[in-house]
Amino acid sequence: MTISNELLDELLKGCKRPEDLLGEAGLMKELKIRLMERMLGAELTAHLGYEVGAQPPADQPNRRNGVSTKRVKGADGKVPLAVPRDRDGSFEPELVKKGQPPLTG
Repeated sequence: MTISNELLDELLKGCKRPEDLLGEAGLMKELKIRLMERMLGAELTAHLGYEVGAQPPADQPNRRNGVSTKRVKGADGKVPLAVPRDRDGSFEPELVKKGQPPLTG
């Protein structure tokens, strides 16, 4: 995968100091959070068998049911994630399992 220079320029537009990129509220931490949340959403899509905003299959009684907040330990300390839920509670994400050790990498 290649990230275009235009996309990088757009992401870095507000970064004036090193803290804006690497600090507690910096771009790198925000990117990690957003990427993990997108991955979790994709996991739920695969689990349910339909995309966000699409009509669920008629034979699929389980549905999306909002999100819950989970704080995950990682190299940046505790990171808040919005973990999607399903109505019947059968969704077990692979990315952030219950009781898992701190994330690495």
